[in-house]
Amino acid sequence: MAGHSKWKNIQHRKGAQDARRGKMFTKLAVEITVATRLSGKDPNANPRLRLALNKARSINMPATNIERAIKRGAGELNEDVQFFENVYEGYGPGGVAVLVECLTDNVNRTVGEVRHAFTRGGGNLGTEGSVSWMFRTRGTIMYAKEKIADFESLFTFALDNGAEDIVEEEEAYEIICSPDTFNQLKTALEEHLAGIEMDYAEVARVPENYVALTEEQIESMQKLIDLLEDKDDVQNVYHNADI
Repeated sequence: MAGHSKWKNIQHRKGAQDARRGKMFTKLAVEITVATRLSGKDPNANPRLRLALNKARSINMPATNIERAIKRGAGELNEDVQFFENVYEGYGPGGVAVLVECLTDNVNRTVGEVRHAFTRGGGNLGTEGSVSWMFRTRGTIMYAKEKIADFESLFTFALDNGAEDIVEEEEAYEIICSPDTFNQLKTALEEHLAGIEMDYAEVARVPENYVALTEEQIESMQKLIDLLEDKDDVQNVYHNADI
């Protein structure tokens, strides 16, 4: 993992998502609908919905879009659409492990699109379990170093409120926790560091190790990521490439 910077990878990803803000609205609307359908429309009693709403607001998703997605999930609209959750696994250039989380109302369409994206991006779709073992689901919160005046205070407070570890990167502090304590820790940090905005806060699949690529392989890998993230049914793309 020498030389790897999760901060740089995350900033790269955020830039790509900002460029696709309209598509992000569509994807988050589906996530909000599914979360509401599974566990109700009260975000205080529905952690998955709370996460989706936080993400939607962080990219300034219109309130009307959010309200409509919640109503759809709660069955308050005359729409009978069923969504399925699927995770596809595969390999990218240089043997990079790739996980693709999807929410779809048409599984056959989605698997065809995902397979086509892998092929065009210089990778190949794998079988279930082929790469998922390389990832853990973890909560991650990051602050740019320039925002934090007292690291020791942050370190102690985070550990006292559910964090498992804090990693110091060149430009940021990465706070790691279990998915179960993520919301509790995030809320505590927001109150403790009032006025200091988090640069990243998400429950995601984190790779155990990273693969270094050549410049040519990085270009191919970025093409694969773009192809996958451009699909409306694809919610998240995780990989262990150090780009």
